[in-house]
Amino acid sequence: MKNIAFIINPISGTVNKRKLPKQIEKELDHSQWLENIVFTEYAGHATELAHQFAVMGFEAVVAVGGDGTVNEVANGLRNTNTALGIIPVGSGNGFARHLGISMRISRAIDLINHSEAISVDYGMLNDKPFFCTCGMGFDALIADHFAASGSRGLKTYLQHIFKDLFSYRPETYLIQGDGVDISMQAFLVTFANANQWGNDAFIAPKASIQDGKMDIALLSKFPLLAAPGLAFGLFSKLIDHDLFMHTVTAKEVTVIRESEGPMHIDGDPVQMPRELHIRIVEDGLKVLAEKRF
Repeated sequence: MKNIAFIINPISGTVNKRKLPKQIEKELDHSQWLENIVFTEYAGHATELAHQFAVMGFEAVVAVGGDGTVNEVANGLRNTNTALGIIPVGSGNGFARHLGISMRISRAIDLINHSEAISVDYGMLNDKPFFCTCGMGFDALIADHFAASGSRGLKTYLQHIFKDLFSYRPETYLIQGDGVDISMQAFLVTFANANQWGNDAFIAPKASIQDGKMDIALLSKFPLLAAPGLAFGLFSKLIDHDLFMHTVTAKEVTVIRESEGPMHIDGDPVQMPRELHIRIVEDGLKVLAEKRF
């Protein structure tokens, strides 16, 4: 019998979490798993809980929430032998989608019942870990406005995009290290461990969480007439072929931007300094993924 914990974020996404414990208890395979179900009570609580479960020797800890919850739980599990599981009930669910985890709760639980632990990479933005993406520019501005809006879901996210698209001013970024030497004015810069922001918006279609590198996607200033083509490329895994998108790979870089300001880490906004150090930690996290036969 293996010990597994489920850490539920009661305020993530738009799904009511009240009935989730009963569903987990009903559908989890109790011939192999002995579960412990807890709810978070404040920001950072999931990291504390996950770390405690790892110290106790739990085989797995499941993040029940969105990418922000996944980030907190994974932060408590990185560099341990306890695997991260995910039941995606957030707004974007980028890391879960990259792993091929179903957005249907029953199927996500079934995957846990038939899973194996694999090692994957994660990133560090200065002293802050990221597991899906981090970035600066327009997407960081939208993440900041989205977090302050008081509502969730793709509709709210798109509303903020259309509201700020016409007034946003691109900034100049200097990115150096690991064979990369770029200075350019960019609409946004994304550092991708996984291949998408969430909602199947593939900002770095070829990114892998097991290659020891990050994909750095830089979107240059573009005319508004190009916006529909960029949107199509984003959702069809073709944006890396777009004229205005430049993508490079690296294990470690330093970034200098015009000024300190907002960034996003796995979709959640954070204020960061002007100079940044971003690197990939290879095989630093274990995750529950579909068992390969």
